[in-house]
Parts: sequence; C-alpha cells; structure tokens
Amino acid sequence: MTTTLTPPVATKAGGISISKLSKRYGTGMTAMADVELEVESGEFIAVVGASGCGKSTLLRIIAGFETPTEGSVAVDGGAVTKPGPSRGVVFQDYGLFPWLSVRENVMCGPKQRKSARANAGTIADRFIDVVGLGRVAGKYPHELSGGMQQRVAIARVLANEPSVLLMDEPFGALDALTRSSLQVELSRIHKTTGTTVIFVTHSIEEAVFLADRVVVMTGGASRGIPGHVKEIVSVPRELERDVNSPAFNEIKKQISDLVHGDDAS
Repeated sequence: MTTTLTPPVATKAGGISISKLSKRYGTGMTAMADVELEVESGEFIAVVGASGCGKSTLLRIIAGFETPTEGSVAVDGGAVTKPGPSRGVVFQDYGLFPWLSVRENVMCGPKQRKSARANAGTIADRFIDVVGLGRVAGKYPHELSGGMQQRVAIARVLANEPSVLLMDEPFGALDALTRSSLQVELSRIHKTTGTTVIFVTHSIEEAVFLADRVVVMTGGASRGIPGHVKEIVSVPRELERDVNSPAFNEIKKQISDLVHGDDAS
C-alpha cells in the first residue's frame, strides 16, 4: 500500500544517560546491576536477551514506572523520577479505548495538553497519516486488525510528541506477516519523526532490522546473576536491511552467539 507522507516532524531532543543502574526487590532478588548506557538523540536502540535478564525492568525505569535501587536515568539532562510526557510507552497490549474511534483515540493526548487542545484534531490527523491509517480514522478498535490497532497505539503515543519512544515487545503478539510489515512501518516512522527509540524484543532478527545499535543483556535472578549489559553491537547504517543478505546474517549470528553464550562471563 502506498501512503502519502506528511512533512517530517522536526527532530526533538531525546538523549538518554543511564549510569550504574541497579534494581533490587524486597525479596532480595537483584533484577539487574551496574547498567551503563548512553543514547544519542534520534537513535534507535534495540535491547535483546533471554527472559529475566532485566530488559523490561530497564524500560520501566526509563519510563519512570519503577524506581532504581541505585544509579540514575536522565533524559536531556533531567533526572527521571516519575512518568512524564517526554517519554511515550507502547506495550504489546494496544490499550486503546474501545468506545472511541481511531481519530478520537489519537486525539486523547493533545486534548489533555493545554497548548495543543485547540489543534488536537490536526495533530491527530498528522500522526494517523504518519502510520498510514487515514482511511480508517473513523473506525473503532474492534473493526481493525491487530496490526492496525498497534499502529493506532503508536500514533496515539506520537501525538503527545515525546522525545523518547519506549516499546516493550510491541509486535510480539502479531502473526509473522503483520509483524514484518510493522517493522518496515516503524523504521519509516522513526526516520520521519526523528524520535529516540528504545525497543525491547526477544527477536534478534527484528533488532538487527530496526536498530542503530543492539544492547545485549544477559544474566537474571533465576540464573543467580544480576541482569547486565554484556555487549553493545553497532549495526552499520549502510547495512542493507535484508534478512537474507550475508552481512545482515553475520551481525545476527554475532548477537545470537552473545545471547546464547556463556552468561557467566
């Protein structure tokens, strides 16, 4: 399907600094320890690793949903202590309001912002166009496929114009064909908006396809090792994002070896 794009939204700030981040729970379990990461404004970072290694915990702390036991997270130099409009979150569950149309769902954020209220419809239309759903703007969530609903969820977050987009396995519940299509859409949206993205996934192929860099986490409380960053793998921008190409699969294998290697290292 061919989509007519609106002019790119201006690139926003969105640099993230994570320093010596650790999270322990009251049970004594250490979910992760000493996580360090610097993310440049507009960068697309994927986070991969086995279940329990702290990927989602890291995302929730960046979002402000959880408080670290030690260390800090800053976005554009400001400490993250609670959820805020600078960080939009997209989960596997779309979380749409079933009684509202696509356009009304996307308008929710702008309508709550005093500065954007008068232009809420225009803002919603722009981001509905960005995700390629202009023809279904008047439909309700139950009338849409899972892939379309996830596009609406992304548009709703983008309409708040966050500087950082946090995504936790957003395509995990979708069939392979829809997932592949949305990966292409997300890559295009990222180029269009210039928003910084942190994307948690179990799929190494998905990570290599989308990201500028892939953060490989390892360990986990169930293994007796706090989750931590094992290595960060850069994906060259000139790399052809073709899952069948030798260069693509070489990077995929490198990351796979890190994920499935000796976690005690």
